[in-house]
Amino acid sequence: MSFDNPLLFFICSIGVFNGFIASSYFLFFSKQKRVQNRFFGLLLLMLSLRIGKSVYILFTAREHRDLLLSQIGLSACFLIGISLFYYLKSSVDNRKTIPKSWKIHYSILVFIVLLVGIIKPYKLYVDFWNHYFIHFIYAVWGIYLLLSAFLLKDIFKKIISKNTKCTTSEIWLVAVFIGNILIYAAYIIGYFYLYLIGTITFSVVFYVLLILLLFKKNRESVFQDIPEKYAAKKIDKTEAEKLTQQLTSLMQRKELFKNPDVKLKDLADELNISKHYLSQLLNDNLGKSFAQYINTFRTEEAKRLLLENNQFTLEAIGFEAGFSSKSTFYATFKKIIGQTPAEFKKQFS
Repeated sequence: MSFDNPLLFFICSIGVFNGFIASSYFLFFSKQKRVQNRFFGLLLLMLSLRIGKSVYILFTAREHRDLLLSQIGLSACFLIGISLFYYLKSSVDNRKTIPKSWKIHYSILVFIVLLVGIIKPYKLYVDFWNHYFIHFIYAVWGIYLLLSAFLLKDIFKKIISKNTKCTTSEIWLVAVFIGNILIYAAYIIGYFYLYLIGTITFSVVFYVLLILLLFKKNRESVFQDIPEKYAAKKIDKTEAEKLTQQLTSLMQRKELFKNPDVKLKDLADELNISKHYLSQLLNDNLGKSFAQYINTFRTEEAKRLLLENNQFTLEAIGFEAGFSSKSTFYATFKKIIGQTPAEFKKQFS
């Protein structure tokens, strides 16, 4: 079955056309080279390819259809869920770079859909794609929607609570998520009833989100990092242990604590996480402030120098260990060790 109504074609295709333009902008032309923008561009691209396939099927006679385009559209559908999930996660975690594990995860899904396409191309196995593999595709999409919902649970709590106000960035993430839920639901319904629903839903969702962006205040804040308050959620124990090991290894290997001007952001950049996330790790999981954490390493280095080097003065040892002044060295050392540097050295003389 195909349609030939020009107005209907315009309504269905306008969202796809602008979706491709928007995805190109976020992937290649955006001045802000943020991880979040790249995943948002991927999300728009995969959605546009999927919806574009639907428009093509709806408005092209069966005998004139290129089945390769159908395979591309369904393959893109397989990647919508993971693109949404990593867009939301990179926004929630304020990621500055894409972790290697994310790249591997995304690559595995790309490999799976490409392998299926090579072994069972749509042109020769139409029934397999339309009656079997399509269910797997929608199941994977649905799983990532559930994971995305879990990821946004703290924002949902803020929306329900009357005591806490959501930021524009948080509202935007929820709007994008709900938009994907609507598109997903439209395709599930369309699979059994009217296939046209999915394409129209995409156009409606796209322009509702566009209207949200038209307000100047929203344009300036939607694609900014989520404030530190939101990062106060508990870090998973496994990830906290992994990050702690990486942080300890980094401090021992590069000895960043020896720089008296080292900042929280310097360590966060080395670990490819946001400074808010690192601050949360230190405070919630290690029970220390950034200053306390750094001074622990400086104190240990000062102890080593006091025991091994008799040529340096106490003041020089403090500077060598990374303390910014003699008074700071003495006060911090006594607070952590329970003795002044001189008392500590004397007992081992």
